[in-house]
Amino acid sequence: MSTLSGPVVETTGLRKEYPTRRGTRVAVAGLDLAVEAGGVHGFLGPNGSGKTTTIRMLLGLARATSGTMRLFGEPVPERLPQVVGRVGAVVESPKFSPNISGRRNLLLLSRSIGAPDTRVDAAIETVGLTGRDGDRYKTYSLGMKQRLAIAATLLKDPALLILDEPTNGLDPAGIREVRDTIRALGEADTTVLLSSHILAEVQQVCTAATIIGHGKVLASGRVDQLLGAATSHRVRCTDAAAAAGVLRTAGLTVHLEDDADHAHGAVLAVETDDPAAITRLLAARDIWVSELIPSRQDLESYFLSLTADADDEEAGR
Repeated sequence: MSTLSGPVVETTGLRKEYPTRRGTRVAVAGLDLAVEAGGVHGFLGPNGSGKTTTIRMLLGLARATSGTMRLFGEPVPERLPQVVGRVGAVVESPKFSPNISGRRNLLLLSRSIGAPDTRVDAAIETVGLTGRDGDRYKTYSLGMKQRLAIAATLLKDPALLILDEPTNGLDPAGIREVRDTIRALGEADTTVLLSSHILAEVQQVCTAATIIGHGKVLASGRVDQLLGAATSHRVRCTDAAAAAGVLRTAGLTVHLEDDADHAHGAVLAVETDDPAAITRLLAARDIWVSELIPSRQDLESYFLSLTADADDEEAGR
């Protein structure tokens, strides 16, 4: 397999319009998306923001109104037959035979595409179904069924795996199972494009993310860069009032937080990008810190602020 320079997935000015009785509905509005090789790239947005439509266009299941798309540097849909063998996708629930085992289902699939039987063993191990692969499909939980669907896409050893809302409808145990599977794939050689609106789950597995709203990119980049460095720090010390005075005198913004664990001192929220200054200032006044923890904005908060701004902008139009 040749080394690709540039994004594995790339769209430029991608647009999809649907005619309706009320006029034209724009599902995707000039989307610029770039997914670099390696790791898990979150494709995030509220329901109805254009995620599934974008994925369907990339896979040749829907026609773009305008714009360009590339997979592995090749224009699609024109060159889709040449690259589709390197792409695995779980976009809709696959149809498995309920009365035969998960392994037997995978064997039938692998032989239909000419893949060796050893790929079945590898796929079952990757998705964590070893020991349950001999059970009939109809006995599987929803989480196991979703993992079997992912295993089916791995039979052709894809370089790119596209998952559209893979944890929809799953209970917490099923979500954890699928999340662990996705994390393992991202840590291997597979590039995963993960579409989701469940941000708390996504943050635990994604290395990069693109957030969209109303069919447009709102933000894109590595997750740690999107969230930025922590500028607020949770500080516990024995004399909170004195500590707050010292830190405010030094020019820092300080807030007293409610905390149930009064036995270990009150808690301050201190705004600074230099946490060492907190301990240095307080130690100089014989005030000792028992806890100093950075507070970083989580992906869900960031997502909600972005999409709320986008909603306001759209309403203004």
